Amino acid sequence: MLLKRVITSLLLLGSLLLVLWANNYFPAFAIAASICAILGVWEFYRMISASDKGRPALWLGMALTLLFIIAPLFEWDNGVLIGISVVLPLLWIMLRRNRKDACASWAFTLAGIMYLGWMASYYTTLIQLDNGYKWVILALFCTFASDTTAYFVGRLLGRHKMAPSISPAKTWEGACGGLAGAIVIGSLTAWIIGLPISLWQAITLAAVVSIFAQIGDLVESLFKRNMGAKDSGRALPGHGGILDRIDSLVFAGLVVYYYVIWLT
Repeated sequence: MLLKRVITSLLLLGSLLLVLWANNYFPAFAIAASICAILGVWEFYRMISASDKGRPALWLGMALTLLFIIAPLFEWDNGVLIGISVVLPLLWIMLRRNRKDACASWAFTLAGIMYLGWMASYYTTLIQLDNGYKWVILALFCTFASDTTAYFVGRLLGRHKMAPSISPAKTWEGACGGLAGAIVIGSLTAWIIGLPISLWQAITLAAVVSIFAQIGDLVESLFKRNMGAKDSGRALPGHGGILDRIDSLVFAGLVVYYYVIWLT
């Protein structure tokens, strides 16, 4: 399992670097982000349906998730998309024959769109800013470093459970390891790619990204536990599903975007 995890991570990293390089020629990053978000929301809805807690509008939710991801490319108003995302699932519930769990189905449909559409859209907004692709690289590398070091430090040194009722495997030692790993890799990445921030700014941003990335991981663990699922899917050997891999990324993109907008 560990070997599969490492091999999958290396392949994902190579693919990511290729996508970021290709983005100079066509919107490769937006395409990749769209694919990940759509697959992620599909896994999210599938977990809900399998748990019999609701019947989300699968295709409608996937379509609206895609619209959020590509909206920054066309400068569409997110407020309009949010309104559409609220209204269309309600109409879908009213028109279908079986209205069992109508409220839960609508809420879960909207939750998937906001969670994996609206939040992930911050990446396609971020990459269009000055030095945008560099900020995206920093967000991704900080998150990957946080996840990886938290995993290995937790396995080697983990003793004190962080949130046993949500994710029994996560420990405070692993969380501290993830924080340290993000700070080291984030600072080096910012320096290597030439981001216009100081060392202390890089350390602060990397630390905040790590904290929110780990919160994102816990949020998805809470969803899975509530739905009675171990993993969101099996698309990535050693990692589980797409949602298991991007759960922390959706929070990281939002953090870096607002850091750039407010503090640089």
